[in-house]
Amino acid sequence: MIFALGALPLGLLVFGFPIFIVLLLASTVALGGFMSMPMTAIHQNLFGSLNVNGLLAVPFFILAGELMSRGTVSFRLVQFVRSLVGGLPGALGVTTVGTATVFGAISGSSAAAVASVGKVMHPAMTEDRYPATFSAGMVTSVSAIGIIIPPSIPMIVYGASSETSIPRLYAAGVLPGLLLALALAVYIMARAGMDGFGSRQRPDLATILSATGRAVWALGAPVIVLGGIYGGVFSPTEAAAVACAYSILVTRFVFAELSWADILDCAVQTVLFTSQILVIVAAAGLFAWLLTVNQVPQTIVAWISGMEISAWQFLIVINLLLLVWGCFMDPLSAILLLTPVLVPVVDALDIDKVHFGIIMTLNLAIGLFTPPFGINIFVAQSVLGMKTTDIYRGVFPFFAVFLLVLVLVTFVPAVALTSMDLFMFD
Repeated sequence: MIFALGALPLGLLVFGFPIFIVLLLASTVALGGFMSMPMTAIHQNLFGSLNVNGLLAVPFFILAGELMSRGTVSFRLVQFVRSLVGGLPGALGVTTVGTATVFGAISGSSAAAVASVGKVMHPAMTEDRYPATFSAGMVTSVSAIGIIIPPSIPMIVYGASSETSIPRLYAAGVLPGLLLALALAVYIMARAGMDGFGSRQRPDLATILSATGRAVWALGAPVIVLGGIYGGVFSPTEAAAVACAYSILVTRFVFAELSWADILDCAVQTVLFTSQILVIVAAAGLFAWLLTVNQVPQTIVAWISGMEISAWQFLIVINLLLLVWGCFMDPLSAILLLTPVLVPVVDALDIDKVHFGIIMTLNLAIGLFTPPFGINIFVAQSVLGMKTTDIYRGVFPFFAVFLLVLVLVTFVPAVALTSMDLFMFD
């Protein structure tokens, strides 16, 4: 059994097999070769893993992000944020952070933010004398805020896997996400001041009002979605559906940028991406069931309890594990694979599952731009046309900023839990 649930999946991962193949094959070998159970348990658990109401929000948010990432939405957001921060040192860099944060609250996708924001901001920063590696590293890393600021698809998957309230996870992600954006902005301003790059342009009221008017419809998406969830108007799934309807309204009728054929293409891309996510969810659900049946989580809990490890020592180890894990696996796969094993230990050590969800999401957000396999790096390479090694050099200073915020969020739970208390009214 150790071979089927441990050595086999690790070996398949090393040889580069897709994660759903790894989980399905390991589960099939375990069930067929080491357990006296009918093979019908495989498809029963595969379909049962998808029978989770919270997962209905995933395709809706993906479609809303796909719609809003096309056309001039990112450009309008850039102009809006720049009108507010144009007088600061490193104004374009601060604008990049602000735009990525707002765009993340619309799409929930880090890769979409890299592509959309990078296309607009990187050429502008090049003209404004920003070092090429610095601006590339900035675009690649700050877009990871997209999976921390709600609506976040990894948070939906974590909530469904750990039976944690998704609205509470969303509320808990607001303050850490804004704190991260502030830390990045402060670093960029300090670096711009020391190295003397970037121009400053103090905005006037007319410019601010004009930029706000052009961006107000784009800004309406996160306001309606998050306001509706925290105000108790609708659930996250209903909010996702509202986001889709709103995105179609804005892109088709208000901005008049997408045709019905474009909207249909967005729907097709959403189906393809959603199917990739859900096949992993199904396979991970089967694997998690096998772990539970074979009492793997219970064994780990007993082992850790026997070591008399404290909660903070456990969090240090988990942070190191997740930082390394995120270098090689995408956030959704990592969450689905690790949550069933880690959450029982979290419960045993009396760690808040919402707090732990934010820690896990933040760790895996860092993995999005960490060599060698951070997906943001490859998206940035395609969009910016730069060498991968140059992007690697550019992300390291931003990795340090993310790491500082991670340490703060990990060991000061109030950062996340206070955010949750502020936005939840039940």
